[in-house]
Amino acid sequence: MTTSPEVPVQRAVIARLARIAMQRAGAADNVAELLVDAALFAEDRGMRGVGVAHLLDYLRAIDDGRMDATAVPTMDRLGPALLACDAQGGPFHTGFDAVFDDLVAAARNAGVAVFVQSGAFAGGQLGWFTERLSTHGLAALGAINSNALLATAPGTGRVLGTNPMSYSFPRPDGQVMTVDQAASASAYVNVREAAAKGQPIPDGWAVDSAGVPTTDADAALRGAMLPFGGYKGANIAWMVELLAGMSGGNWSIDSPPFDSGFECPGVGMFILAIDVSKLRHDFVERADAHIRRLGKQGVRPPGTPRVEPLDQVFLRADVLEALRRRAGHPVA
Repeated sequence: MTTSPEVPVQRAVIARLARIAMQRAGAADNVAELLVDAALFAEDRGMRGVGVAHLLDYLRAIDDGRMDATAVPTMDRLGPALLACDAQGGPFHTGFDAVFDDLVAAARNAGVAVFVQSGAFAGGQLGWFTERLSTHGLAALGAINSNALLATAPGTGRVLGTNPMSYSFPRPDGQVMTVDQAASASAYVNVREAAAKGQPIPDGWAVDSAGVPTTDADAALRGAMLPFGGYKGANIAWMVELLAGMSGGNWSIDSPPFDSGFECPGVGMFILAIDVSKLRHDFVERADAHIRRLGKQGVRPPGTPRVEPLDQVFLRADVLEALRRRAGHPVA
């Protein structure tokens, strides 16, 4: 199978096409804006599997009824610094955006705040959530579960989600350090893309339907993902599952798939925000000095720094064509 070539497209053109495509599919204006912003955030940081191409998953989910792109989330304050939201079948982004100012204020007032969200569609780029908090001077930890795609070890079958987690720390001069990773050896969308291209996947990513390790991407899609680092990665997946489960959202094994069927996955989110300015010892400057000291020893800081938005994004031609069609634009 041939791979679709990549073409450079101006950021503004992609944003406009994607917003129109989302709106034509029935998404509310604010939902379209948030999802497109998160997709371009992922492109800026090289996480293309959950970038612009992932918007097609949202569009198909709207078409099939797995995501309500007009849902209005309901909010509740469970404690002075404990905020909750039911996404009502919409994306996580809408509820997070609606509660954002209250979450920041709660963290600054109490020193630490927690936000949980249930009843949502798949999460996409989790770093988008935590980094937004860190641009306001907060350290943030996020966790989202997904429908069950992960075997904790060969032979267990799909029992947990790929269950991403993200953390962001503020650095001086408006910089942020963000780490965003799945508990699986690779993101599910990477295996799906390899299968679409007819390419193998690395050993250790997945097992087939019989629980046997495989490098065949098609066999992996019929089987299960594996955690990174063996049982230690499975422990991280468990941690994410339990943190996200505080929201009351579906456990991964009870969650409908995000890419097929007609039901919303209904999964959960957990966000912890800490006002590090209340800590002693000038944490931001001290942590930055530590990061730079290790950098001089050849240690690469984890994750990705905050970057300037790309003026031009490289898209697979088939993704661009699909967006143009969905936006009602003639395909060149």
